[in-house]
Amino acid sequence: MARPVWSGALSLGLVTVPVELYPAVADHTIHFHQFERGTSDRIRNRRVNERTGDEVAQDEIVKGYDLGGGDHVLVEPDELDEIAPERSRRIDIEQFVELDEIDPWFFDKTYWLKPAKEDFAKAYGLLLQAMDRSEKAGVAKFVLRGKEYLAAVRAGEDVMVLNTLHFVADLRKPKDVMGKLPELPRPRPKELDMALSLVDEMTAPWRPEDYRDEYSKRVEELIKAKEAGQEIAHEEEPEPSADVVDLFEALSRSVKNRKSGGKAPAKKAAKKKEPRRELTGLSKADLDKLAREQGVKGRSKMTRAELEKVLKAS
Repeated sequence: MARPVWSGALSLGLVTVPVELYPAVADHTIHFHQFERGTSDRIRNRRVNERTGDEVAQDEIVKGYDLGGGDHVLVEPDELDEIAPERSRRIDIEQFVELDEIDPWFFDKTYWLKPAKEDFAKAYGLLLQAMDRSEKAGVAKFVLRGKEYLAAVRAGEDVMVLNTLHFVADLRKPKDVMGKLPELPRPRPKELDMALSLVDEMTAPWRPEDYRDEYSKRVEELIKAKEAGQEIAHEEEPEPSADVVDLFEALSRSVKNRKSGGKAPAKKAAKKKEPRRELTGLSKADLDKLAREQGVKGRSKMTRAELEKVLKAS
């Protein structure tokens, strides 16, 4: 079982519930060590004293704030904890807001909040039910690993969810990052209608289980192939088109392709019938792909069982 990354108390008015904070998201990024090319020599990052070149232990390192001109103010880790003792141990809900009022731009990381002991399950359950019924999120502040966070505490499935939020001061405006934006011409009505038709055609229920990290899968396949001494087949990237696109024509063709399941116009010559594939072992994404290839309409709203039934009959 995972260990909590923080423990303290959730405070709402005069109600205080000791809680523990657990990461709700796991990092599945494939990590690599560094080596010098042509050798088996590892490259390691070390904390060293830049004057002596000696390695320094973590507990001997203090923080320094740069004043400029080579001058620094040195601060001990304990001194940082002492200036915010309450928020280092408490999540204080200051107000409640409608969850959909918080722009996704503000959301950062997700955590689970669990009562620290069985004795506090009743108070925890009461707050959880109140948040669930009201469909509101509590806005709070707390300190984690030497940094103060803004957070939204809300009801999840039988557990409280805490999302850390960015402060307004942390968010960068587009013009500050990219400079002057190009002037956007007003679209022609028929182009806008066609774009809306494409959006409607591509609209489907949100099913997060249908999406997978394809890049990590390819990295794993690359590692296995290199381990087995196999040659790696590289896909060539298509040449970028220099043609000026007729926007309306491109949108029209996109809508037609979606309605026909992405199939090219049928040729007069009969195509050779492919052998029937076994469907039971295929993922939902693979079934969707097959349905798209066969031009099955309404596939995005079908369950897995419905897709299998339609594909077997086709």
